[in-house]
Amino acid sequence: MVRPVREIAVSIEEQDVKNLSTLPGIGPAMAERIVAKLRRKMTRFALMIASRIPDAVDTASDLMSEAYEALLSVGHTPQDARERIETVMQPGKKFRTVEDVLTEIYQRQKK
Repeated sequence: MVRPVREIAVSIEEQDVKNLSTLPGIGPAMAERIVAKLRRKMTRFALMIASRIPDAVDTASDLMSEAYEALLSVGHTPQDARERIETVMQPGKKFRTVEDVLTEIYQRQKK
């Protein structure tokens, strides 16, 4: 693979056709089709920690994907939502529900 999965997923999610077009064998038209078909399916890959393997999808990543979608639904940009989730994931804290994740995100914002 030419670039990390996470980087490509972020490009797809942010609809960065120009960046996708730089991949070997992908032109502008193909990049637009990729974005159109995969944009909403890249969340778990865009949130991937660099050391994770794509096949190792667990309930925590599903939980973070749901939290990401919740942040988007209340008006956060994709980049902002990703950054907020990454900040609460870094300490290694375990969350049981999406509400727990969102509570932690907004409590950190108050500080």
